[in-house]
Amino acid sequence: MTNASLPLAPLDARIRLAALWTATMLIVAFVDIFGFYRHDIREQIEAGRVLDFEIDQVFMLAIVAYVIVPTLMIVLCTLLPYQANRITNLVVALIFAVTIVGAAIGEWGYYLFASAVELGLLAAIVTLALRWTVPATQASPASLAPASV
Repeated sequence: MTNASLPLAPLDARIRLAALWTATMLIVAFVDIFGFYRHDIREQIEAGRVLDFEIDQVFMLAIVAYVIVPTLMIVLCTLLPYQANRITNLVVALIFAVTIVGAAIGEWGYYLFASAVELGLLAAIVTLALRWTVPATQASPASLAPASV
């Protein structure tokens, strides 16, 4: 039997969650970058405003904080213990989904398409976090006892 015909081992939920967050944040980044091709966005930026917000230090700090939380989820998925991991994924994904829906209102087609894909990825995160069961090593207090030699 060759390596090509061997079945793939299932990926740990932490790795799958990190991959989903990575894809989500790449789309967020690219959509924001592509926005600079829009003349209306460039005009707003040159005028020092985006929508109703003045582009100042507070605005920039808020934008960075907004993207740092889901970006850190890529790392937190691999580091947080099981229960904290599940809860954090559920809370952050649901809050981020609401902000994506709100930001998509009145946007162009490319933005709506990307937002739909982001929402699909976030739905996958929520589904995976909900279906994620307690790892066997954390299932019982006896499993935490040192192994006898």
